[in-house]
Amino acid sequence: MGTRVLVTGASGFIGSHVVESLVRAKFEVTALVHYNGRNDRGWLKDVNPEINKSFKVVFGDITDTEQITNFISGNEVVINLAALIAIPYSYVAPRSYINTNLLGTLNILEAIKKEKANGIKLVQISTSEVYGTPKSTPILETHTINPQSPYAASKSAADQLCISYYKSFDTSVNILRPFNTFGPRQSMRAVIPAVINQFIFNKGRVNVGSLAPKRDFTYVSDTAEAIVLMAKEDKEFGNTIQLGTGIAYSVEEVIKICEEISGIKAEIISDKLRLRPEKSEVQILLSDPSLAEKKLNWKHKVDFKEGLRRTFEWQKTSSHLFSESESYAT
Repeated sequence: MGTRVLVTGASGFIGSHVVESLVRAKFEVTALVHYNGRNDRGWLKDVNPEINKSFKVVFGDITDTEQITNFISGNEVVINLAALIAIPYSYVAPRSYINTNLLGTLNILEAIKKEKANGIKLVQISTSEVYGTPKSTPILETHTINPQSPYAASKSAADQLCISYYKSFDTSVNILRPFNTFGPRQSMRAVIPAVINQFIFNKGRVNVGSLAPKRDFTYVSDTAEAIVLMAKEDKEFGNTIQLGTGIAYSVEEVIKICEEISGIKAEIISDKLRLRPEKSEVQILLSDPSLAEKKLNWKHKVDFKEGLRRTFEWQKTSSHLFSESESYAT
């Protein structure tokens, strides 16, 4: 019998890939899906049919204290991917982000603390957005935290809470901080799938906000692999490790590569509604992935252009899942 692991946020983009990777790595997986009246398993419906038979699905909410305590009991590892992630929505509904991203994490930490005798480990998934626009690049794990959106503030607060539980209660927790993950199953809230969708439906007529911001993009299989490696860690805790490639691309460069892949010349249209507030825009996120290599023996394997090509092909073959109206990079 493999290591028992609970994955929160399992029905989402990264979560569904992590579930697949954990099953392949012989973990005994329980996938926590946010409760909904449709019994909808989200992107878990898209995983390999053979893998679909190899994990358990439960429905619930990490903001429900008693429920998450029950789900965690009996597991050896918790991977917390449950989060509200769309930055624009955090401007209009910040309390929702605090409830899920911070108080939900508190519930998980408290449940693990109660189970301390059983040695449960937590892998907390962070975000590079906590850095804001850095004063220098590449960004190191020791860089100052400077959240520039309510979303980033909720995630940075959750990270600090995790570290405080490690220091105060010896909770076995490590934090992984992915830079911008992309690939199949990502929602249209993110720039890459939104741009690709407009190449597919609009023949290259691309509505975007700012073309200048640069991001360090990591293909989703590489991110999932790192999370599995961290789930196996049983010696060293209290670490924060970022995941990235050490290369950043601007939105404009992403569009140009999509032109190469599709053979379609883009018509770029600036949409002011897609712009972040000026002081909230993060101009560049560029990682130094050396600590991940040192601590996890992890390096990204999928080149950005290859990952973009794979994502483009997946969205073309899955275009029935999307529509032109969903092309809303924000």
